[in-house]
Amino acid sequence: MEGSIATVGLGLAAIGPAIAVGLIFAAYVTGVARQPEAQSRLQGIAIFGFVLAEQFFIISLALAFVFGYN
Repeated sequence: MEGSIATVGLGLAAIGPAIAVGLIFAAYVTGVARQPEAQSRLQGIAIFGFVLAEQFFIISLALAFVFGYN
């Protein structure tokens, strides 16, 4: 039964970045659809937001292994 709480916590921690990535790229597609000439500017911002959202999951994954599976 050890580690199951950490696994549940890791699964819950994955929900936040998944929603964030979906919202980021939905806003990117909407912005490009409204102003196609701004695609190059919006693309950099979307990639940066994606990286920031995913880093939180990677940090939570590392913390789950450090604190949850001792």
